[in-house]
Amino acid sequence: MTFPSLCLSLSLLIIIMFNFHDSTLNSLAINFVGNKSREEQLKVSKSLIEVDQPIRNLLVKYFLGPFKNNEFYNFTHNSDLDLNEIYTYASEIFSDPDRFFIQSVNVSKHLYENSVHPRVKGGELYIAYFSGCIVEGEVVDAIGIFKSESRETYLKVYPAGDGFEVSSDDGININKLDKGCLIFNSDKETGYKVCIADNINRSDEARYWRDDFLGLKPRHDSYHMTQNYLQMCKSFITEKVTEDFEVSKADEIDLMNKSVKYFKEKEVFDLDEFTTDIIRQPALIDSFRSFKDEFQKGSEMRIYDEFNISATAVKSSSRIFKSVIKLDKSFHIYVHGNRNNIVKGFDEERQMNYYQIFFKEEN
Repeated sequence: MTFPSLCLSLSLLIIIMFNFHDSTLNSLAINFVGNKSREEQLKVSKSLIEVDQPIRNLLVKYFLGPFKNNEFYNFTHNSDLDLNEIYTYASEIFSDPDRFFIQSVNVSKHLYENSVHPRVKGGELYIAYFSGCIVEGEVVDAIGIFKSESRETYLKVYPAGDGFEVSSDDGININKLDKGCLIFNSDKETGYKVCIADNINRSDEARYWRDDFLGLKPRHDSYHMTQNYLQMCKSFITEKVTEDFEVSKADEIDLMNKSVKYFKEKEVFDLDEFTTDIIRQPALIDSFRSFKDEFQKGSEMRIYDEFNISATAVKSSSRIFKSVIKLDKSFHIYVHGNRNNIVKGFDEERQMNYYQIFFKEEN
């Protein structure tokens, strides 16, 4: 199974995925959603919010700025997609924008019902309607759902007579969106194209934003195929290889580096090519293929033998591969080059392990 080629430069790829240069904020509702389990309130505005153009421009920056190369999701439901609340509210708005206000209230109520985890903080909820969004080359409307959970203290300096005075106030940093969701009016039949941001809660216990409130699943595209394969490779190297084979830390890192290099240099992933060029040893190849089948079953993700590689996913996922040999608490060796220039040995006199590192010049 193959997908449209993504062999573009990273900067061009990002432009194609999202372009909000001509996007317009048409409607805005603001409510306060507290934590229901702590008996905090849900405060709903009686009408839409009107703002002047300078504030409107700041809000567009605050809302849309964090979305540059985020992966896509789709709304989902165990039995029927129409039973996903946010999917239904969004569909109502897209079909009739005049129903934006009443559906913004429904969105806020739905979030309140799902704000029961002890880590969930209360905060302002913004529901916005945009036009002129370019997503993967398509011009569409979008619905934004954003939540601010943290406030910061600011200093205000202003003239007073012949000098200045200083005071403080608290507010929202427009450069730090806490939580966000963009629903694009595209691919409705598969659950719309959806992107999310969550810069506050990243733990399993706090996934109420994505799972409980929005009800999303990763979109089955080259981004997630690349991301899943890199995660699987890391798990195979750090868990299976080190458990079943005698390998040094340097060999483990070398295999990681070669795997990442393959994904960076290739446009299409091919399992036979990858195992032949990167894994090489027959016993390791057999182990890798078995691990792939187990990983696929355990994660409930389909792992294809051939797919187009997403450069964006490689960039965001390659940092999970740590190329560091930690020696006691004394030294760290960062390995990015030729594995053959590192030799491990054991000093009988000192009864200690050692590494020999060969290089041509010191930078």
